[in-house]
Amino acid sequence: MSDIASKDPMPVPVLEQRDDMGRLVGVTWQGMHAGEVTGSDRWLVAVDGSACSLRAVEMAARMAAVEQGAGVDLIHVQSWLTKEAAETELARRGWAATAQARQVLDAAGVQWRLMSLMGEEAPQIVRVAQSLGSRGIALGSRGLTATESALLGSVAYKVVHLAKSPVLLIR
Repeated sequence: MSDIASKDPMPVPVLEQRDDMGRLVGVTWQGMHAGEVTGSDRWLVAVDGSACSLRAVEMAARMAAVEQGAGVDLIHVQSWLTKEAAETELARRGWAATAQARQVLDAAGVQWRLMSLMGEEAPQIVRVAQSLGSRGIALGSRGLTATESALLGSVAYKVVHLAKSPVLLIR
């Protein structure tokens, strides 16, 4: 167990979402600085635990810190899990993958909310941004060319083409 994981026990989510079969498909946590949650004052940041996504969180934290009442919504999307695996893994994986991101936001005093969801990454990110009325979507990019992104299926490339709201790519 890493130092971060041992110092960061997972709390009980404030919200659980289930599909028609009763499978857990989403969990949500509120951060310790959470206040009134409104979409137009918040960026949605996709986090996968990579250095690229952490840079996107750092940028969103800087933008939110200069605006009174602004916050950040973190989203971690996982591929589909079985019903049994979702009960134990969905929340645990989302909480673990976002540990550093949450630390950055807490250190900056920025309000945050975390959603760990199952599904295809790009469509889920865009759907959540639209449903929350987010100011925009921030996500890390490894800096692939357009051809590499199309061939490799880059999440950032797909989000840029699906989103109706602003998208901020951080390299």
